Amino acid sequence: MTANSNKPPSLLIREDWGEGAQEPTHHSLLPTSLRDPASTNVVWHHATVTRARREAQNGHRGAIIWFTGLSGSGKSTLAHAIEEALYQRGCRTFVMDGDNVRQGLCGDLGFSAQDRQENIRRIGEMAKLFMEAGVIVLAAFISPYRADRERIRGMVEPSDFIEIFCDTAIEICEARDVKGIYKKARAGEISEFTGISSRYEVPENPELIVKTGTAELNTCVQQVIDVMMEREIITTANLNHESSKKV
Repeated sequence: MTANSNKPPSLLIREDWGEGAQEPTHHSLLPTSLRDPASTNVVWHHATVTRARREAQNGHRGAIIWFTGLSGSGKSTLAHAIEEALYQRGCRTFVMDGDNVRQGLCGDLGFSAQDRQENIRRIGEMAKLFMEAGVIVLAAFISPYRADRERIRGMVEPSDFIEIFCDTAIEICEARDVKGIYKKARAGEISEFTGISSRYEVPENPELIVKTGTAELNTCVQQVIDVMMEREIITTANLNHESSKKV
């Protein structure tokens, strides 16, 4: 499937920059304190309960499933639907959602290029810790910059990271806009809004593109689970398992 086909003119992505425009180096925008670790004389403490032991107990591998796309593209809806499907099969999962982390861990950050990068950096580090605990992390974030997403990918082994592009036309995202944020962005009441006044860089080589604007939710869920099976994050034993837990 091809990402970025029939893009509306209002969707600001890398291809919309004028000829000769230079891509900002997000790393150069960061204060020195965020480029390099400030802590010195620290050593990683290795636990006796390892990731491998946790994964053996869980019956599946830990991994980071990264959902990216515009606001309203269905990232969180899809992530929670997948979590429900995996939970019913006894998998250890956790959804990390953009709005949720900004109420605590990233509550001190805004939406400038610098703050967006730091937001994703913190989330990536947190997701990695969860993964090391043997958990399947379902991270649903706009994460508009390719460099930031690639930085998270580079933090873990290739088989541990799956990038999923929730490909939904901006018109559909706006039609779904129950919070009215697109309307406010169009009116200039919200600055640096992705897709309107701030660019979104479409993934170049995601593991999966899901048409969350037109496809049925169950179809999208199955597509993601199929990729997880291919990566051997989960197995047929997980899919055949009936959870004994009662909600």
